Amino acid sequence: MAASETIDTLATKKCKPCEGGVDVLDAEVAQSWCDSMPEWSLTDDGKMIRRKMNTGNFRKALKHLQTVGELAEQEGHHPDLHLTGYRHLTIELTTHAIGGLSENDFILAAKIDQALA
Repeated sequence: MAASETIDTLATKKCKPCEGGVDVLDAEVAQSWCDSMPEWSLTDDGKMIRRKMNTGNFRKALKHLQTVGELAEQEGHHPDLHLTGYRHLTIELTTHAIGGLSENDFILAAKIDQALA
């Protein structure tokens, strides 16, 4: 992602299949991209981005899980999803095949943000 790309631009892209062989994003680059996505935070080890939300109730949490799951299937890029306390949802994105972050993680994060807005 070029510095001039916006979240809206990312959301129009498609995740590329990744079975490895792709460089992990530099931590500084990952942090700058994450800074442009206020709902997401970079984990301390720089290998994952995370979005936490209080959905308000169980039904809404399940709806969000379904939405994120459908997007993940369409993109072929699957997050870790955690539902705790019946309404607290955490979405974690990383590119498992490379053990860190790739552009795919930010593409899916942008699509998730649009879908849950």
